[in-house]
Amino acid sequence: MTPAILIEGARKQFRDTVAVRELDLRIETGSLCGFLGPNGAGKSTTIRMIMSIILADSGRIEVLGGSALDAKDRIGYLPEERGLYRKMRVGEFLGYIGKLKGVPKRTSAARAQQWLERLELPNVFQKRCQELSKGMQQKVQFVAAVIHGPELLILDEPFSGLDPVNARLMSGVVRDISETGATILFSTHQMIHAEQLCDRVVLIDKGCKILDATLDEIRARFDPRSVQIELMPGAVNGAAEAAEREFLGIPGVEGVEWMAERRAARLRLERGADGRSVMAAALASTPLRSVELSRVSLDDVFVELVGGGPPPSQEGGAGGD
Repeated sequence: MTPAILIEGARKQFRDTVAVRELDLRIETGSLCGFLGPNGAGKSTTIRMIMSIILADSGRIEVLGGSALDAKDRIGYLPEERGLYRKMRVGEFLGYIGKLKGVPKRTSAARAQQWLERLELPNVFQKRCQELSKGMQQKVQFVAAVIHGPELLILDEPFSGLDPVNARLMSGVVRDISETGATILFSTHQMIHAEQLCDRVVLIDKGCKILDATLDEIRARFDPRSVQIELMPGAVNGAAEAAEREFLGIPGVEGVEWMAERRAARLRLERGADGRSVMAAALASTPLRSVELSRVSLDDVFVELVGGGPPPSQEGGAGGD
């Protein structure tokens, strides 16, 4: 099957700054992919090249089998730089966007109302865009990106600026759209959203791809690095110190980090240590209320891979995001 997005050897440089370095990327049709990286990694530059807003200096980019310009009515795009026609009423603005995407006026109005209700904005249809809060404006722009029912939806930092309640609401909407069969690529530097939503994750840093895998593949590749333990309730004074001596004597444990008034701890494991063996040894050495193997998180993977090292070459770091 032809991928929704295919990038081969794409490179983009702004003066002395290399924003994207020989990037290869394949986003399969129907997938929900998180495009991750720290600020300045090159995420937004890559998305703008995908959308043909800027052109790659070299390499090949295909979107829905051709260029984004040829497939523009099949693509929904929420840019990082939010922008509305501030003096237009919300319904008028969404009708205008729908018309640009080939949606009949009556259909566009009905869809706009449905989407506004879905995003908990039922009473803004007649309000001017400038009357809305920043978060409400972001929701309206999201509706503009999906009002034509796109096959491919590209979201650049869709959760930025949203409070936790609205971020959760947006996550549910993105998941629902994915379940209809649409392909979704969204960029973020907030790992929790990718971990909750994605079936695949791409991580870039300084313009280079450093990870491209499913969540299951990531968990298999990055072994859990710690065991969480909790002492029995009512443990006497000195129990933590005695337990720590026992834990440090277990093969594979390289350190102990105490939490919660020294009643719970994280046992840091050496690379390659058998977590289950450490768990069994911890239980045998000290009375414990609970012991469990920590599950690797995308935050852990992000810190391990990105880390803050030097750029891959001396040509300069990534510009923008």
